[in-house]
Amino acid sequence: MSFKTSDLYDRHGDTLRVCEPIFRDFGGRSRSAGAIVTVKCFEDNSLVKSTLAEPGEGRVLVVDAGGSLRCAMLGDLIAASAVEQGWAGVILFGCVRDSRELAGMPLGIKALAAIPRKSQRRGEGQRDLPVTFAGARFAPGDWIYCDEDGIVVADQPLD
Repeated sequence: MSFKTSDLYDRHGDTLRVCEPIFRDFGGRSRSAGAIVTVKCFEDNSLVKSTLAEPGEGRVLVVDAGGSLRCAMLGDLIAASAVEQGWAGVILFGCVRDSRELAGMPLGIKALAAIPRKSQRRGEGQRDLPVTFAGARFAPGDWIYCDEDGIVVADQPLD
C-alpha cells in the first residue's frame, strides 16, 4: 500500500476524522485500508468471530469493544480466519492475545493492548451500526486508512 495517512490528511484535511493515538500495531502489516464493517460488543467476541469468518473482500472490521482491558477479543485462530477470508485489517477498541502469532500474519491489526485472558461467547453484540471511540466516528461503508502514523476515516475512498 502506497498511501500515507499524513499525506491523506494534508490533501483532505478537515474532511477526515482522525483517531486519537491510543492504538498499537499487532498484525504483520502496519498499513491497511478498506471499507468499514462494524461490530459493537463487550467482552464477548462471538460477532467478531462470525464476521471474520465471512468473505472480507479487502474490508476492515472496526470493533467497539468498549475499551475493555479485561479480556482479548481477537486471537490467532480468529485472525487466521480473517486472513483466509481476505480481510485487510481489524481495528479493535479492546485487547488481543497471541500477539507473537498475530505479528506474523499478513493482516493489519490495531488494538489497545495484549492480554492472555479470552473473552466469553454468549452470542451478544450488534453489527453494522455507527460506533464512536478514540475521538472518531466509524460507520459501515466509510473508508479507513491505517499506517504507522495513525488512523484516518473518510466518507468515501480517497485518491
